[in-house]
Amino acid sequence: MLSFSQFPIPLFFFLSILLTLQHHCLANCHVDDEAGLLGFKSGIKSDPSGLLSSWKAGTDCCKWSGISCGENNRVTGLSIGGQPDKNQILSGTISPSLSKLKMLTSISLTNLKNLAGTPNFLLSFPNIQIVYLENNKLSGQIPPKIGNLTQLFALSFLGNKLTGPIPSSIGQLTQLSQLKLGDNLLTGTIPNTFNKLKSLSYLSLEKNQLSGSIPNFFNSLSNLRILTLSHNKFTGNIPSSIAALAPILRFLEVGHNYLSGKIPDFLGKFRALDTLDLSYNRFSGTVPKTFANLTKIFNLDLSHNLLVDPFPTLFVKGIESLDLSYNNFHLNTIPSWVTSSPIIYSLKLAKCGIKIKLDDWNPKTTYFYDYIDLSDNEITGSPIGLLNKTDLLIGFYAAGNKLKFDLEKMKIVKTLKELDLSRNMVYGKVPKEINGLNKLNLSSNHLSGQLPPTKFKANSFAGNKGLCGSPLPPCKKA
Repeated sequence: MLSFSQFPIPLFFFLSILLTLQHHCLANCHVDDEAGLLGFKSGIKSDPSGLLSSWKAGTDCCKWSGISCGENNRVTGLSIGGQPDKNQILSGTISPSLSKLKMLTSISLTNLKNLAGTPNFLLSFPNIQIVYLENNKLSGQIPPKIGNLTQLFALSFLGNKLTGPIPSSIGQLTQLSQLKLGDNLLTGTIPNTFNKLKSLSYLSLEKNQLSGSIPNFFNSLSNLRILTLSHNKFTGNIPSSIAALAPILRFLEVGHNYLSGKIPDFLGKFRALDTLDLSYNRFSGTVPKTFANLTKIFNLDLSHNLLVDPFPTLFVKGIESLDLSYNNFHLNTIPSWVTSSPIIYSLKLAKCGIKIKLDDWNPKTTYFYDYIDLSDNEITGSPIGLLNKTDLLIGFYAAGNKLKFDLEKMKIVKTLKELDLSRNMVYGKVPKEINGLNKLNLSSNHLSGQLPPTKFKANSFAGNKGLCGSPLPPCKKA
């Protein structure tokens, strides 16, 4: 039998061999991948919920949380998602050591809130196919050479603080299906090279500072289903080439820009359209009669434009959200296709020339209503019957009408957070339930009596001669 005495190997050397073998048995992932990931972890200064707690040196990084591996145990995927409301966030800076992950094909770092850095490290991943770096604090510019990552299928920098122009080299990403650059600080125009993105189905550029006209290249983007350009500084008309998207486009959002001209008739051919937002622009003229063809529309927002009568009758099966506020409409009544909708949750018809007695309006359902805005019309009667049938209402706005009812008889549901009944003829006492609200305006009515203890300031109650008590002047003693 062999014994250690026959082989004069120092004990410490033997033990070191065993430890080395043990390390290689446990740490199966590539040494560069482990080093790159631990370098990333070292850049994280705060991880309150332990998102990276399983990332420990000497253990198999292929088994770490958020890591996936492919052939030869090389890391191919990195996915960490936060939940800020549960304090699942990361604070720190993305380390350039991630560039050691040479086989990475997918990276998803989303909703981590305080994760900073620049996106330049992405240029180290020649095989990258999917990038979701969403809702963090990335800054700097989108790398001008991002077009070199020609295998990209999805690219999202949504919800960061990126500045500068959109690189024209993105036009080289011909396999791209999703491009989401919304909610940043990007400037300049949309590159004309986007006309090469023939596989694109989702284009999100909203909430930036982009300007110029919307390019007329949509004939080339025949697979586009979602187009969101809202909250920018675009000028000019809706480009005619968008008509080519009629068979498949589901979301068209261009609100909060400086677009002008008439709403094009061809939008009535978008039979698959779910959401159309043209709000807060300078569109003028009438709404096309072809809108009667939008039978599948669920969300329609034409508010804050210069549109005039007549408004066409729509033949929708059920509208969910409608906003026609602050144009030059004189609807006289709430449209029947709105009243009959079984699924509507948001109705905004402020300053639409509505002249009804609210007691006589009987919508098919009131259960789903979250928001109702009927401000600045000529509506009479009482909202009590309507509001007492709502259970999920968050906001009710009816300022500037001729409503006359006893406020104490109105049901204030627990979900209600905003109430504006100013400039009406509301009477009675103010109920203590108002303190569950976040916003309140009861000014310029006929309310009376002592106010209950309240967190609201005097301007919420001004113009009610019979009201008294803090924050208004104290009540007179009898």
